Amino acid sequence: MAGYKDIIGHEQMITHFKNAVSQDKVSHAYIINGPDGSGKMMLAEAFATALQCEKKGTEGCMECHSCKQAASHNQPDIIYISHEKPNTISVDDIRKQMNRDIGVRPYSSPYKVYIVDEAEKLNQQAQNALLKTIEEPPAYAVILLLTTNADLFLPTILSRCIRMDLKPVPNDKIKEYLMKNYQIPDYQADVCAAFSHGNVGKAAKLAVSEYFNELKDSAVQLMKRIKDIDVYEMSEAVKQISEYKLSVNDYFDIMMIWYRDVLMYKATMDINGLIFKEQAYDIKKQASRSSYHGIQEILDALEKAKIRLNANVNFDIVIELLLLKMKEN
Repeated sequence: MAGYKDIIGHEQMITHFKNAVSQDKVSHAYIINGPDGSGKMMLAEAFATALQCEKKGTEGCMECHSCKQAASHNQPDIIYISHEKPNTISVDDIRKQMNRDIGVRPYSSPYKVYIVDEAEKLNQQAQNALLKTIEEPPAYAVILLLTTNADLFLPTILSRCIRMDLKPVPNDKIKEYLMKNYQIPDYQADVCAAFSHGNVGKAAKLAVSEYFNELKDSAVQLMKRIKDIDVYEMSEAVKQISEYKLSVNDYFDIMMIWYRDVLMYKATMDINGLIFKEQAYDIKKQASRSSYHGIQEILDALEKAKIRLNANVNFDIVIELLLLKMKEN
């Protein structure tokens, strides 16, 4: 289990939690809202550890008995709500693991902390059962709802919790973290950071993913030679993309990063601002032969292609139209 010092970014949220402890203003219910891999569980566990720490500082000392128990997930007053059904947290899960337990005083700590991961899976009955507990909790209870979509909660739950939305972590912090912890070169860290949209967990997965590197290389090679592809060769290029059909949005995102690099270089003539620094030669070449309007048209076409595929328009037709637009600009 990590402490605050192990968390990349989210400084505002960490400050809020530390202030809540130091000012004795700990709320009885929090919603921690953010995408998968964004650090919700790390924040919840660091906060729970701090609340129970025997040294009573603003963060866990990681040395006392309680912190050591928390680190090994054996702290009896930090309770993880589990659920048997993969896509639902049921009313029985909440009743058995929280409602019937919350009245029992903490075993050895100042608080009883309940961590509900994947809280977007709470069905309506479970939310209503939870609401009863949130409305009249014991003074020692703290409930942490971790979710990818807080808007699925009942308005009555939202109004009784402190909602904390995780903000994207800046690319430079993610890049530094990846290079230090995964020993990858700076140009690879740049691509993973840009592609993760500020999500450290996603960036870390990309850093070790052979599939992502393969997909990236395929997209880059295609963009390098798109101008030289004859119209009769288009079906071959469509086939190349269709190999990544299940990850086509990722494929498009790589193309978007590439063309934003082209736009950036055209505007600044500076390779230091590029994500694909190792492809600087080809990006310069593309920038010299494309107009600002043409590059913007390609970026717009990529957005349109995403929308069309989501609307189930024929895959091959969408890709062919996109490639023709890229070729002509």
